[in-house]
Amino acid sequence: MKQLKVTLAKSLIDQKQNLKRTARALGLRRIGATRTHDDTAVIRGMIFQVKHLLRVEEL
Repeated sequence: MKQLKVTLAKSLIDQKQNLKRTARALGLRRIGATRTHDDTAVIRGMIFQVKHLLRVEEL
């Protein structure tokens, strides 16, 4: 299964609460934090919600 490397590139300050919760659910707490997730529809949907704050790479 493909993997996605997700990195928080921008701050969560002044973002809506639901976007903060989504980033937290992805395991991203601070700028520069990186997590690897399986490439599933659920993870893709979460990434889509906060795509303007993230950098995503396929592994």
